[in-house]
Amino acid sequence: MNRLLENAKPYGARSDAAFLAEMNALTQAHLQGCPEYARIWPDFRPAQRVEDLPYLHVGVFKQVDFKTQRPGIQHERVLKPSATTSGQASQIHLDRTSSELQSASSLAILKDFVGEHLRPLLVLDSSASLLARGEISARVAAAMSLRPISTGMHFLLAQANDAQSLKWNLLTNLLEKHDDLLVYGFTWILWQAWAAADWPEDIRQLLQGKRIHFVHSGGWKKLEDSRVAPQTFNASLLHGLHPDSGVTDFYGLVEQVGIIYPACADGYRHVPVWADVLVRDPWTLEPLIGETGQLQLLNCLAQGAPYHSVYTEDLGRIQPGACPCGRSGKRFELLGRVPQAEIRGCANV
Repeated sequence: MNRLLENAKPYGARSDAAFLAEMNALTQAHLQGCPEYARIWPDFRPAQRVEDLPYLHVGVFKQVDFKTQRPGIQHERVLKPSATTSGQASQIHLDRTSSELQSASSLAILKDFVGEHLRPLLVLDSSASLLARGEISARVAAAMSLRPISTGMHFLLAQANDAQSLKWNLLTNLLEKHDDLLVYGFTWILWQAWAAADWPEDIRQLLQGKRIHFVHSGGWKKLEDSRVAPQTFNASLLHGLHPDSGVTDFYGLVEQVGIIYPACADGYRHVPVWADVLVRDPWTLEPLIGETGQLQLLNCLAQGAPYHSVYTEDLGRIQPGACPCGRSGKRFELLGRVPQAEIRGCANV
């Protein structure tokens, strides 16, 4: 197990020196095992600061097939975004070691936001999405990260991208048997299939007073185009439910699998101790604090391909000081995308 992930407590004090050492060692391993990566950074020397670690622009994963070969690494599947406007998707090779670390990371982060008591997990996707051999979509991977804190997964859609294909009989059966549920959906599908759907009145009555925690990711661009504000989104989901119900929106990239950034009650996204976030000036690439720039996301879990340090097309701002929510460590605001950047299927904001 990765040393920084051993205690599985995502937010708290961290040794920056330990993180830098992990990242330097990981970078060196990728340079030795991935010729494509070595050609991009041929003159690497161990960094003295996190800001000096090499990185890849998120777009290069659409053009180059990165895979690191070294002892103990067994590649198993390819992770792909759900969709992009260009139709050209990143391909991220998943290996067994990284998958175990990434699953532990996602689970520790999600437990901190949604709790760890077991309840049925309802997924707004089709079970057919699990059947693609050798591949897995980012949407299914996100749902699977919640599986360890569920009593079982139930796929509510007959067709993966058809929000109108809800399985009413299955939903009715689950609502009749359970008062506490966990629901995951891609943001725009959760809105169309659940929050804004014209449901039968008998099912709406079954929902009254239920304790439901909704988890969603990606897809905000489509809702902005429909003029749906986050406050409206949350209020529509929670209407008539038990007061302890909640909504957790998380940000992540397929190129940074296993590292997710849920929004806390104060609107900030917190960085786990086994990751880091930098904000860079788009013109000079200088690191910024308290100013808006492009996000660079780093983690020390990616063993089988060099997606451990990625420069994104997303805009953000590091917020100094302690967060009112009580979580320790670095926090940032997610502020949108670089103008004219491609809309991404799994992580657009």
